[in-house]
Amino acid sequence: MTPIRGSSPVPITIPWFAAPNPRTLVRLCAALTALMTMVAPAAPLSLDGVHVVPHLQSAEMRYRKAPDFSLGARVEVFLRNTSAETLVLPPLTDVRLRGRTPEELLQADEWAWHDLPSAWTNQTLRLPPGALTVWSWNGKRAPWGTNTQAELAVDAGGSGGPQRLSVPIQAPAAWLSAVTFLGSGTEVRPDSMVFHVANRTQGRLRIEACRLWLPADNGTWRALLPRPWISNRLERFPTDGVIPANDRGGARVPTGPLPLTYAAVEVRLVDDGGKAVSLWAHQRIKREAFDISGGWVADGLGAGNTLHQERYLQALARMHVNAGMHQHVPGYSDTPLFERYPLKYMNRLQPFDRYDSEALLPRIHAVEFLGEPQYGGGKPVSPQACWNALAPYAPTRLPTSITHSEERLWRFYAGVSDYPHYDAYRVTAPSPDSWSGYDRWGGQRIRWGAPLETIGEMSRSLRELNRPRPVAYWSQGPHHDWNGYGGRKRGSPTPDELRLQAYHALSSRITSLYWFNLSLRSLATFPDLIEPMTRVGREIRMLEEFQLEGDATSHERVMRDGKPDWDLDVVAGPRGAVLFALDLAYTPDPEERVFRFGSPREATFRFALPAYLRKPAAVFRVDADGVSPVDASVSDGGVTLRDRTSRVAVYVVAASDGERTRIESRRRALISAEEATGFDPCRRPEDLATLRNLLGTR
Repeated sequence: MTPIRGSSPVPITIPWFAAPNPRTLVRLCAALTALMTMVAPAAPLSLDGVHVVPHLQSAEMRYRKAPDFSLGARVEVFLRNTSAETLVLPPLTDVRLRGRTPEELLQADEWAWHDLPSAWTNQTLRLPPGALTVWSWNGKRAPWGTNTQAELAVDAGGSGGPQRLSVPIQAPAAWLSAVTFLGSGTEVRPDSMVFHVANRTQGRLRIEACRLWLPADNGTWRALLPRPWISNRLERFPTDGVIPANDRGGARVPTGPLPLTYAAVEVRLVDDGGKAVSLWAHQRIKREAFDISGGWVADGLGAGNTLHQERYLQALARMHVNAGMHQHVPGYSDTPLFERYPLKYMNRLQPFDRYDSEALLPRIHAVEFLGEPQYGGGKPVSPQACWNALAPYAPTRLPTSITHSEERLWRFYAGVSDYPHYDAYRVTAPSPDSWSGYDRWGGQRIRWGAPLETIGEMSRSLRELNRPRPVAYWSQGPHHDWNGYGGRKRGSPTPDELRLQAYHALSSRITSLYWFNLSLRSLATFPDLIEPMTRVGREIRMLEEFQLEGDATSHERVMRDGKPDWDLDVVAGPRGAVLFALDLAYTPDPEERVFRFGSPREATFRFALPAYLRKPAAVFRVDADGVSPVDASVSDGGVTLRDRTSRVAVYVVAASDGERTRIESRRRALISAEEATGFDPCRRPEDLATLRNLLGTR
């Protein structure tokens, strides 16, 4: 007789020579199950959440080679250590997806990049009890896209073999569309967070609570510990926290000072049936500020540098430029010039002990040194190689950025950096898309320019692929080194072309803008663009709180007689919404080869508003010249405006009565700051001559 013991103290005996009857078999199976439960170690990892960002590919862009519309997805899995012991996962931990290692999936060209344990080749992950870690991968094509799943097998070295978890890769019905960390005063550490939820379910969702998962310190950023839930202190919008079906909402969260490191954001929602669900995101905590960059500002000038020239710095300050593509410049960074005309750094930012310091952190925009990796000087740099290059910055307090170049391919690079941006210019500049491929003007094809509204198309693409992280844009400004394309003589945009490109990005909710390129020579070559850029900079500063706190909630293209007429966009948040009407009824001039806009025309605009803004306190128009009334009516979930306008029209739907006064007061202060520079190369010929004379020392 062979005894088999289970959880019951009563032994079960089966004669070896007899076939067991069905009742005995049931008892045997139960005993075996109990025995396995007693012997096998408990599964240490719990899959607490999955954040899926489906790839998208514009059907509006035109290329010489047809784009690949087999779309994958970017996936983040949130794994929690449920055991009572610290889980140790070295780089050699056997982790497999669908039976293959991450390296095998990269080699097979099925993944673009990943950050699973094997990517951290010299770092062991130690996950304390109850701690969370986030693993990401970017699947390149449809087999790794939505409506699929993957088995995640993790062999943590226990006797029970690998733990297997099923990861659903589904297009979300609700998601965090924007998460932004904000601060107050001059403190570099944020003390609040604004999150936005997109509800695409068929029912209502109520915002119940949120919490952050933070590391013990920057050196252990991969192991995240839960902070307390925040519920009563949430400033929800709508105020009752209920987001209608197919609508938007969110909350402002007072967090207290936060460390500059990585965090998981968990937002708990409850549906009408009382079922709770958590939405997740993983991103670096950085205090968001709307920075305006001058591009490559640190050019050589004789034996010195343009940043040594106070007049040049005054010209940048007048345009509200506060950042540049540079790092420490002797003769500027270590002099009073840096205090009077501070330009935030954007470069490699090494050694770390110089830039990752209390003194310099307020002067940092982002790490950016990879150039345009999609081109890589003729040989593209793979997304995984880009991730590898940025990985050393993970334990620092320095946010990373990367320049994306081609919408057809940049989905593969999505998620690689903390603060992605892109560059694309629509007239007289190199570009990956085929300008002659756009049939935009009744069969008229041009080679010197591309539809300006494709800037908005690309901005929305980059934003959605990297959500809920904020994004930025290199906007076309003056550049002395561009020659005419396709018979066009002017090597830079006209004032109208410049303004529309910037606003197609702003209306898509970017949170920083980089002009390319405000070198001294470029400003001196195209002085007619100085005032247009000053006006754009002033308007950004007037409305930057809306951009930083908001989310892009609506985009609509309005046609007239079968032709594009207006793009209508909404950026909305707790203090109100900015409404953008961007003129599409422009035409290419066949003689001068520039885009021409018509005179102001009568227009009626209908903007969709999220539910929390459908009873606004005020609606008014805004531009660099002031705040003015507009004929507006609010009904049926939106606002209708009647105006006479062209090019760019910007309106504000304010949630409180004080916004109009605040914005106008801000405008006047900005004009005072412009005048305080004492330098105006646009209006004073002698000041322009001063700029040009500086070039004579070359």
